[in-house]
Amino acid sequence: MKRFLVVLTLVLISSVAFAAGNAEKQGSQQVGLNIAIITTPSGVDDGSFNEDNYDGILAFIANHPEAKVTAIREPSGDVAMALKAVSDVVAEYDVLVCTGFQFSGIGELAKENPETKFILVDTYPTDKAGNSIELPNVYAMQFAEQESGFFAGVAAALETKTNKVAVVNGVAYPSNVNYQYGFECGVIYSNAKFGTKAELVELASQAGTDVTGANVGGNYVGSFADEASGKILGEQLLAQGCDIIFVAAGASGNGVFTAAKESNGKLKCIGCDVDQWNDGVYGDKNIILSSVLKVMSLNVERALNKIQDGTFKGANVLLRADSDSTGIVKTAGRQQMQASTIEKLDTAYSLVKNGTLVPASNFGGFSPEQFIVK
Repeated sequence: MKRFLVVLTLVLISSVAFAAGNAEKQGSQQVGLNIAIITTPSGVDDGSFNEDNYDGILAFIANHPEAKVTAIREPSGDVAMALKAVSDVVAEYDVLVCTGFQFSGIGELAKENPETKFILVDTYPTDKAGNSIELPNVYAMQFAEQESGFFAGVAAALETKTNKVAVVNGVAYPSNVNYQYGFECGVIYSNAKFGTKAELVELASQAGTDVTGANVGGNYVGSFADEASGKILGEQLLAQGCDIIFVAAGASGNGVFTAAKESNGKLKCIGCDVDQWNDGVYGDKNIILSSVLKVMSLNVERALNKIQDGTFKGANVLLRADSDSTGIVKTAGRQQMQASTIEKLDTAYSLVKNGTLVPASNFGGFSPEQFIVK
């Protein structure tokens, strides 16, 4: 009888322990990261910049279904309003993913909310004086967009039939100017190295003004969410003889795509940030020559994984070709470049990756006009 009571007691203890452990496990499954993504005006379905960041969150949630995400679109694009959008919700979420240069001023807010993790895309956090700072709860990523822009410029110069090419941008934030400057350097490089004769077309009325107030030229819509103006600008460049346009303008770029689709095959586009092949379909044809890449989704997912497993560390990082974070689509069936163009791009990519080729960037110390082809 005594032995029976001992066994029964052990069974009961084990059952209680198992139940407690199982309850704890179920509880941990029910409590996942509560994430918000706060975006530029074009929102998470822009088919480009914001959507790629959102896809990184969705990829994380696919592996951690207990997590959830709320998409918040800041409609104005104004810096002060962007910071207000973050401030309004900072206490409600575990993680805030903020996409775009206008969110750089979250530095003080991040200091005041050390338990909240921030993933900042396309900029580093700044203090009250506007100086870049590094914070333990902020993982901030910038990309060498000038590298991807460079690949677009090389491809455009090699593929143009009219010898007139252009780049259309949204707003002259540093990341967009980087794309522009890189594109210009790519054209210069191709003309010098491969004997192409491509001419860069810029409309003086659409010149951009960067964050320092400097005129950077180019063709700027003035918004990332104005398809109508994007279409008009695309039509104007087509009228100037352009047959290839690199489009780095968010949802405004969809207007350029429309102009290309209505051009009866006269105009092709190079997509930006993500593979935009599907956006280029019209009938049985496609206006996308190729797309340059800024691999945000994978890096956002990586940061969320580190928050989830407790290894997260704040940092300001610059992501380049050497981490496969920039590039151009060369996959068969997702681009329309000649084999000879791809071969030349492969050579250029290796030189950019090892640092031999350094395209101009917004604050890189030299302009495209000063880019030297060795």
